[in-house]
Amino acid sequence: MKFFILAVGNKMPDWIGTGYLEYIKRLPREITVHLIEIKPEKRTSGKQTEQLLFAEYQRIRAVLPADCRIVALDENGQQWTTVKFAHVIKQWTMDGNAVAFIIGSADGLHDEIKRTAGEMIALSKLTLPHGLVRVLLAEQLYRAVSIIKGHPYHRT
Repeated sequence: MKFFILAVGNKMPDWIGTGYLEYIKRLPREITVHLIEIKPEKRTSGKQTEQLLFAEYQRIRAVLPADCRIVALDENGQQWTTVKFAHVIKQWTMDGNAVAFIIGSADGLHDEIKRTAGEMIALSKLTLPHGLVRVLLAEQLYRAVSIIKGHPYHRT
């Protein structure tokens, strides 16, 4: 199974990279995760939010792998339990397509990304720093794979 995490934002603090890599390195070899950082549009340019999101949308589309399932992370998305997430991951694995999780900027994601996404999920109702979302998503991917494989990492 191949996952992509497309994240608007760069120059993250070291602890984000460390936390993210901690969970990615635990995944079995047959699971690959590629993090693609996307430069955010400068917020000091006097542009309206719609213009900023559209510029970021264009950057996302430019690096989005072809023929993959798009999953938008959005505060208004569905909130799944970890067991439900594992079930969905297992189904996606059987479907055979790569999955691209898209994390927007501080202003979120352009509506076109949300429209084209196969799913829109929220990791929490809390407002989270976008760098931390990378770490949480990596951990939940590891936990979901652990559930699928019957590994004791996830205890119910």
